[in-house]
Amino acid sequence: MNSNPATNLEDKTLIDRALSGDKQAFGLIIRNTEKLVTQIVFKMINDPQERKDIAQDIYLKAYKKLAGFKFQSKLSTWIAQISYNTCFDYLRKKRLILPHTIHEEPEAGNNGWKRAENLNGIAFDAFIVQKNLTTILQAEIEKLSPVYKTLITLYHNEELSYEEIEQITGLPAGTIKNYLFRARKALQKNLLINYKKEDL
Repeated sequence: MNSNPATNLEDKTLIDRALSGDKQAFGLIIRNTEKLVTQIVFKMINDPQERKDIAQDIYLKAYKKLAGFKFQSKLSTWIAQISYNTCFDYLRKKRLILPHTIHEEPEAGNNGWKRAENLNGIAFDAFIVQKNLTTILQAEIEKLSPVYKTLITLYHNEELSYEEIEQITGLPAGTIKNYLFRARKALQKNLLINYKKEDL
């Protein structure tokens, strides 16, 4: 689906300027997208040095492919897609993530699931918004798989739609919803196990 016409026009102006050799225009593209790119890279890659190299690689790829951008999404979503794929390829090549274990998390028993339905009387989505990914929650998010913690961050922190996340990750919307559900359940379980109610 095409993005907002006004956004498309702004993106097109920047792209045209960048392709004509305007370095400041591409610098503005980087500034407009670096927060989202950083979120993805930091959630998927643990090594600080590798993060820097991968971020540079992402923008190099984006620049080389810029002329082929089809405006079927926002430019930021397209660059986020490059970011996700670049990180995913890195993890796969390093064998830090394998196809059959990419999205798997330890499952809780029935009692764990029932206890996790509600966190201290607060619906978990509301808890995430209320806490705004603060220290306790962020620490538990970091224990999830790279894909799970990326999805949690894109949906709850960056407030992207399922459609935008689908464009970035290539995962079907139904799968994204399923993984977010599993990720929330894992977070709920870990928070209830590791923290006292008064800490939450």
